[in-house]
Formats: sequence, structure tokens, C-alpha cells
Amino acid sequence: MLELMRQLSQAVIDGDPETAARLTQEALDRQARPQEIIDNGLMPGMDYVGVQFRKGDMFIPEVLLSAKAMQQGMDVLRPHLVGGSAPSQGSIVLGTVQGDLHDIGKNLVRMMLEAAGFQVIDLGVDVKAETFVEAIKTHRPHVLGLSALLTTTMRNMATVIDSLKEAGIRQAVKVMVGGAPVTADFARSTGADGYAPNAVAAVDLARSLVASLVAA
Repeated sequence: MLELMRQLSQAVIDGDPETAARLTQEALDRQARPQEIIDNGLMPGMDYVGVQFRKGDMFIPEVLLSAKAMQQGMDVLRPHLVGGSAPSQGSIVLGTVQGDLHDIGKNLVRMMLEAAGFQVIDLGVDVKAETFVEAIKTHRPHVLGLSALLTTTMRNMATVIDSLKEAGIRQAVKVMVGGAPVTADFARSTGADGYAPNAVAAVDLARSLVASLVAA
């Protein structure tokens, strides 16, 4: 079984969805528990991809393929998990702020978060502050992720955070921001809890923000 898990991790690293799905099913057929397959096969592969990306040894297209392989394995596992879904790493509401129609970066972040085991509620693009507020009230996520690609829409991140304060729910959720023109200094100026320069960093940040909420 150890060798099978190693092969499954390698399929994720190689970005091979068909092999990842086949090996996941083989592990189930050999009586491996779904959580064991996630913990010892799928996630180690995805974690390795994250490390390699941060080192500059893997690039966005390769990371996307690895995320797809991870998702294929999860699709095989889902019917066998209690309640039909994997134990979540946390829940995240995600969206591009009002006035901004760009979604490529946001979609990559969503894919990476889902591959890492997060439940993601994607509100799409051009999302008004009040829509974010209502989503927080409805879904009660651990984290809110705000994206912007235009310098002219970046300020709407602060508008959303101010709206959360006005609604009395700012302390109920951690806020992370990102996008091509966004910097760590800008993120701090908005009152956000964290900034991620890329999709892999967004997963690491989301994990730390959820952990800080749980520990509080």
C-alpha cells in the first residue's frame, strides 16, 4: 500500500488526472480508507507541488495540471466519504471586487484551495460590498478572499472591509487579498489580515488564517 500511495502522490506531481483517478480507485479496492488516501497519497503530492512552485522549479500551468489530478482523485473518493464530502480544511468566500471583471487569478486560487481541501463559495466577478456582507452572514466562512486586477478597483477591497465593520461582522471572518497590483503594504492599509502574491501562497495563508481562528 505504501508504494501505491507513493505512485498516487507522483501522479499528482506529474499532473496526470487519469492515473490519479485510477490509483485512487485501486487504493479503495484494496480497502484503504478514503482519509488515508487523502493524507498519504493525494495531499503529499499537492504539498510537494506547492514547495516546488515557491522554489521556482514548477510553474502555473504545471500547478494547474497537478490541481486537476488532485481533483480527479477527490472525485473518485467523494461518494465514499461520510456525507459525500471530504473533511474540510475550512470554508472560504471568494470574489473579485466591484468594477473588476477579471477572474483568471481568482479561478486559479479557487482551484488550488479546493485541491487543498477547502470548501469555496465563489461569488464571481464585479461583486458589490453588500453582496460580500450577505455571503458572510449566510455562509459564515472562516476566510473571505478578495481579488482585484485593476489599480482602479483595488480601493474597493477597503470598501468591503469597512462594510464588514459597519455590519458588525468583521471579527467573525479573516480577510485575505490578492491580485497583480496588490502589495503587502496595500493589504495592510485596507485592514486585511493577510496578502498572497500567488495561488500557492493563498493556500498557505488560508491555512494559517483558519488555524488562527480555531486557536482564538
